[in-house]
Amino acid sequence: MVTTGLTIAILVAFILYSAFSKRIGHGFLTLPILFTLFGFFLSRPLNDLPEQVLVYEGRRLLAEITLVLVLFSDASHVRFSNLRQSWKIPARMLVIGMPLTILLGTLAVAWLNPTAGIAMALLTASLLTPTDAALGQSVVSSPFVPKHLSQSVNVESGLNDGLVLPFVLMGAVLASGTMLESGGRGLFMSAVIEVGLGVGVGIAIGWSVARLLEWVQKRDMTDDPGAAVIFLCTAFVAYYFSHAVGGNGFIAAFISGMTFGNSFRNDIRFISEFMEGAGQLLTMSAFLLLGAFLMPVGLSHVSFTTVLIAVLFMTVIRMLPIYLSLWGSGLPPREKLFLGWFGPRGLASILFTLLMLDDFDLPNQDELLACVSLTVGFSIVLHGVSASPYARWIGHRSGKT
Repeated sequence: MVTTGLTIAILVAFILYSAFSKRIGHGFLTLPILFTLFGFFLSRPLNDLPEQVLVYEGRRLLAEITLVLVLFSDASHVRFSNLRQSWKIPARMLVIGMPLTILLGTLAVAWLNPTAGIAMALLTASLLTPTDAALGQSVVSSPFVPKHLSQSVNVESGLNDGLVLPFVLMGAVLASGTMLESGGRGLFMSAVIEVGLGVGVGIAIGWSVARLLEWVQKRDMTDDPGAAVIFLCTAFVAYYFSHAVGGNGFIAAFISGMTFGNSFRNDIRFISEFMEGAGQLLTMSAFLLLGAFLMPVGLSHVSFTTVLIAVLFMTVIRMLPIYLSLWGSGLPPREKLFLGWFGPRGLASILFTLLMLDDFDLPNQDELLACVSLTVGFSIVLHGVSASPYARWIGHRSGKT
């Protein structure tokens, strides 16, 4: 009876938000803020349910489904043909800025919390590096923001969650001691093979389905709803087939999306249309998971060190590497700082954390949860509040207002 009541409450919350989403979108209370708070409010009854095995399995399944679709969808929208005029800025941010962020973050966490170890420092930094443009959507879609800036934010957030995944896996494996127990060289080679197979499977499936969909569309044998179903199934075929042959499913989903998006020569609006509905539902669910399962444990282990780590990842650890990566790009300092600030943490950090905690026996899990919860929590509020005014300011300084 309690389970039914909680399920109904969650579904009603989804209905109410969707009914008033246009009005809510103009205010301070964004989707991430509302559903994180709602999840936190439900945390005790959810964690007290007698069917904890079902709760655990459901939480994991939801995290896997959301991450697979986010990785595939985000990567599919990054079309290399559209980046010919402005590829250098996001390329610098991804190729130089992202590794520098992980390196600086690892050193900072290891210095501030030496008992955690270098492996947990690497894992923490990797979890807090990927960005989520959905939290600053008003920046990406704002008519005031110059196109080269909004496109750079969009491309970076679309690719860095997939590119950071190997670092997340490496940190989790090292921190759990799995590499030492299994033999370092053997496990390292297994990890390389897993990544390689994931890439290979992703390319093969993404390219094959793109060709198939073009063939049936050319003959008017399918419509947009059918194409959306194909997109959905392709993401999971890549994920599960990669698992079946020993590859990493998430890497396969990411590479498959990128290959599909750049091989398919027709309009892919059906992906955007599908994700506008299903994607919002999954986003609401993910932030509810943050509030219900990560935030309570994280907040109960807050310390000066974890707060400082979260603040540094929001500011120096993110902004300094991005600023340095754009050195010599010709951008004025205000635009470099703009790109450095708009690196909101959201879905990828939440989902990676949930899955790594389920898959690996990690030391100092409570401190990790505190760092992730605080950083994402700060980001939800600060990036949500600053998005619109900062977009108008940068537009004004760039002569767009």
